[in-house]
Amino acid sequence: MLYRRSKTCGASYFFTVNLADRQSRLLLDYSETLRDAFRQVKKRHPFHIDAVVILPDHLHTIWTLPDGDSDYPMRWGLIKAGFSRNIEMNEPRSKSRKLKRERGIWQRRYWEHQIKDETDYNHHVDYIHINPVKHGYVAQASMWDYSSIHRYIEMGMVDESWAYKIDDLEMSDFGEREYMA
Repeated sequence: MLYRRSKTCGASYFFTVNLADRQSRLLLDYSETLRDAFRQVKKRHPFHIDAVVILPDHLHTIWTLPDGDSDYPMRWGLIKAGFSRNIEMNEPRSKSRKLKRERGIWQRRYWEHQIKDETDYNHHVDYIHINPVKHGYVAQASMWDYSSIHRYIEMGMVDESWAYKIDDLEMSDFGEREYMA
């Protein structure tokens, strides 16, 4: 079966993007490098980051693309390449990664889900913000520095004590399962 990604112009998408080494802390150790990669791509190829959380080995985000534009794969390629180029590592690389001139930092694939409606959007924003709690990094979402929840608090959309019951999450992995690299 051939997999086809959703390609709706101007849509909002939820993504999960994983490092190849799921034990790594690379995204936190180089969080400014990652932010810079996002900034550079946004400058050349605009999109809106509705929500985001950066964890040690993966990230979740919702983007809204401009009208007439559906090219999020190009943006992810540029973000991954920009991040990878600007960190020093001697990670092991397979023969196929060497042939494709890939560093081997990121999993090749990522999870994407086109947001269907406001309920779906809110569910994914909540999932993003509760993720550090889900993984046991903090007791409360607002305690995690690498999250857009702080912007939501500043805007008055949630308060600092916001909590989402993990049990309320629908049975979905939100793209957190490991893909074969």
